[in-house]
Amino acid sequence: MVKTMKLGSTDVTIGRVVHGLMMMTWRDPNFPLPDEEAFATIKSGIDAMPAGVKMMLNSGEFYGPNGSSANLELLARFFKKYPDYASKTFLSVKPYPMLSAGWQGGNVAGGMTPDGSPENLRRSVMFINEKLGGIKKMDLFESARIPQNVSLEDMMKTLVELKKEGHFQYIGLSECSASSLRKAHAVHPITIVEIEVNSWSYEEETKKAGDMRRSLSRFEEENFKHNMALVDSVKVIADKKGVTPAQLAIAWVISRGPHVVPMPGSSNKKRNLENIAAGDIVLNQADLAEIDEVLAKTPIKGGRYTDSQDTTKLHLWG
Repeated sequence: MVKTMKLGSTDVTIGRVVHGLMMMTWRDPNFPLPDEEAFATIKSGIDAMPAGVKMMLNSGEFYGPNGSSANLELLARFFKKYPDYASKTFLSVKPYPMLSAGWQGGNVAGGMTPDGSPENLRRSVMFINEKLGGIKKMDLFESARIPQNVSLEDMMKTLVELKKEGHFQYIGLSECSASSLRKAHAVHPITIVEIEVNSWSYEEETKKAGDMRRSLSRFEEENFKHNMALVDSVKVIADKKGVTPAQLAIAWVISRGPHVVPMPGSSNKKRNLENIAAGDIVLNQADLAEIDEVLAKTPIKGGRYTDSQDTTKLHLWG
């Protein structure tokens, strides 16, 4: 039986594991994922939910080659083919995070600063729902970064206005600090905060609140060889539990607290169902202690993104 949970203080019940859709379209355009494979994967997760439970899907305005809206367009085709599935899902969408002077079909026309202006937020909301095709609109608008050009409070006030107009029902944040979360929540309840939590990345701020990975520092050859030692150690623990290393990692994320919902991405039906099944795995104190020991012995080499890049330009933990 798939485990479920209430989403924040809402009356929405979702599965214990979310389905991240980014890698279905954030890939080499010369090797696109066929619709039939993508649809089968998305559909498998929804079909696995008990009656009355929504499968939470996470998409983005920019989850396509060159920041295009390919992911939203994929969802539009899915819901056109399976319109009855619209009511069975809870859809969270992030807007393009770095935008100041303009937007031209996925290209930033004037800078790389998170833009929380009323004009840009309205543009993004309208664009997202238009690309979704009308059968399903987003349930939650998730600001991808904390804005630099307006106060967080003013951005929230704009989102509340857009919510009242009926464009979405809930508001979320991504890559925010605990302090920013408290400020935003004081204006309007924040339903979801998306941050990176996994056995390779459990940062101090987290505790408070082709494949693109080849370009990331922790996946560079020397770092990757070192980091695989953690994977090998986790596999030993997973084998003893009779689960896959990925399932063990998902269960470990869930163990961080009843409010924590893992969001693994998958473009494969079998893997998606394995991820969902990980929500049923129970880790006892001995399991957690063994995992903690492995994490302590194997510090990860390489940052979340590219070490040569100025991370302040990524506007993490805003």
